[in-house]
Amino acid sequence: MKLNKLSPKSREELETHLKSKTPSFYHSSKTSTVIPYDHIESYLEDLGVLEFTMVNLTELPTHMELDGEGNLTIEGPVTWQEAKAYCHSKGRDIMTSPTEELACILAGFATSATGERCFGFGTLRDQVISLEYLNSKAEVHTLSSKNKLPINKELEEYQRSYNSFKDFKNAPFPRMEVETDLLTGTEGQLGVITKAILKTTVLEDRTFIFIKLPKWEENFSKHLEIFSKVQSFRDRIFSCELLDSNSMAVLPEEERIIESGDLIFLEVRSSAFESVYEDLISKFELITDEDMFEVPAAKSHRLRMNVPRFTFERNSRMGVVKKGTDVQVSPEKFPELLEIYKELSTLGIDYNLFGHFGDAHLHFNFLPDQTKVETCQEKLEELYRKVKSIGGSPFAEHGIGLIKQKFIADFLDPLHYVVFDQIKNEHDPENILFPMGFLNLNRSIG
Repeated sequence: MKLNKLSPKSREELETHLKSKTPSFYHSSKTSTVIPYDHIESYLEDLGVLEFTMVNLTELPTHMELDGEGNLTIEGPVTWQEAKAYCHSKGRDIMTSPTEELACILAGFATSATGERCFGFGTLRDQVISLEYLNSKAEVHTLSSKNKLPINKELEEYQRSYNSFKDFKNAPFPRMEVETDLLTGTEGQLGVITKAILKTTVLEDRTFIFIKLPKWEENFSKHLEIFSKVQSFRDRIFSCELLDSNSMAVLPEEERIIESGDLIFLEVRSSAFESVYEDLISKFELITDEDMFEVPAAKSHRLRMNVPRFTFERNSRMGVVKKGTDVQVSPEKFPELLEIYKELSTLGIDYNLFGHFGDAHLHFNFLPDQTKVETCQEKLEELYRKVKSIGGSPFAEHGIGLIKQKFIADFLDPLHYVVFDQIKNEHDPENILFPMGFLNLNRSIG
């Protein structure tokens, strides 16, 4: 298998490569958890790919600009960290972003990355105003979130099937209602995003309240009290996140802020803190003031960012590809999801649990050695069957990529494959854009 690598330094070089019709995957910061960058050649060999090109977009020029209405224009491989710093200097703030701030924003649209603060602001999909992209012929096109997609019989049925997931961050398949949906969540299989305009919000002070809890494996009644009562405070609370005791354990000792038990933290609009305390915090029945403490914003963010980073490093040291979940369920089914994870916690394999607690969207990560990898794989297959049975979404944030493809088939119907084929044939008829992506699961990659 021959793997080529290319790093275009200009728009012209990128266009030239697209015109070469070379099957390629376009990436930026390599922060995706569903693309096995360190093992990509073996993955491609297993798929029967003889030659392929990885195109690194991080050396392209960048540009940022805020207009008078607070909409942010981004061109090139701008990271979330850079965009936040730029917006903050102008008194604005990004609404929703992934925990990993070194990821590039345009790649985030491609995977429909949602991440933190969806609780208060909704998904990135609904914050995009327009996307500019290069198609498989290197032609420039612009998509608007105001324009509906032209509809046919199959797409109409497809959209109806999406309705059961309309309150989720992501369904098992892309939304496909407005033009920008074509490039949001399709993982670069229909074009290369070069420019985006997204909404921002006014920069506000935030207060981070941490709540100490028992380990969820032993008793999650306090956790569920928080989950239930926090739902009606989305206008005042930006995020509600869980870091379990095992998430603390992957961190260096100097980074841990409690010695035992779990943490849930609330990111509260500071101007609304008094009302949140009076209407929510003071009314908790199972939680006392002694269980709560405030942590500075910078330390809170560093803690939240370091847990997935050190989880990834732990797996890398053990020589294993990530074995974790990205599941979201409806609020009514959240206790069932916790019970499913509780079963996984009894296998004698190290693990941790963290994520977007207020959204019923958590990441359970096995931390195995190489002798336990096969067991983890089998248990994940069982888990996704259970997730389907309770109407959950298997990949609510990080996409499908290559690593998760083996789990997606049970969540798709023949109708979805028909629409996948239609949009792939229309936008990439020569199948050169990430040809082994999920849109091609129903046909040979060639």
